[in-house]
Amino acid sequence: MVFDVSVALTWILFLALFPMSFFWLRRAWRILFKRDFSEVALRRGEPPPDAERFAPYTGILNLVAGGIALATIGLVLIAAVPYETWTAVAGSTIWCKFALDFAIGWHAHRMRAAAARKP
Repeated sequence: MVFDVSVALTWILFLALFPMSFFWLRRAWRILFKRDFSEVALRRGEPPPDAERFAPYTGILNLVAGGIALATIGLVLIAAVPYETWTAVAGSTIWCKFALDFAIGWHAHRMRAAAARKP
């Protein structure tokens, strides 16, 4: 194995799955079980006033994304899944998590703005 840029990026992606899965699963635990809504639908670091309404969506999203990342780590270490497969799963999970988190936050704060415009 020759150490080049692609090998370095592969290791960075694989090692980044560990803290990502930890933070996502911890966030899901806080939202779903501890009922801490301070990290729900964040936009510019602030949750919406009705964060409890969007908590199930954000909690489930974090639980699923963290579970997929953890499963990917396990499959790479135990089952030696091919490179193309695990990188596709990891990359898709990361992008979908970020996009859906943005959509939930945008929707939650958009509803707040609409409520503020009502007379």
